[in-house]
Amino acid sequence: MLHHVVLLRFTAASTPSDIAEISRRFAALPALIAGIQSFAGGPDCSPEGLQQGFTHGWLLSFADAAARDAYLHHPAHLDFVSFLKPFVDDVLVSDFHAS
Repeated sequence: MLHHVVLLRFTAASTPSDIAEISRRFAALPALIAGIQSFAGGPDCSPEGLQQGFTHGWLLSFADAAARDAYLHHPAHLDFVSFLKPFVDDVLVSDFHAS
């Protein structure tokens, strides 16, 4: 199992409705891309104060790197990224194999 973590820091101009639309579009990807085995995400709720401005996170799981790579190059994902870019100040992505 390969896990794909996505953390977003939105621009100051991004509105709550912008962020809701981004979340809706991200959540639609599992229905469009067969290799996504699980999907979860939402706004940060950590009390630690270590978010560095990243307010939302998602965790996607794939059977293997090939499925993740297919997701990265899938037209639905690329369309989502194009829609997302104007609203994002920074993004952090980390992938890891479950042990």
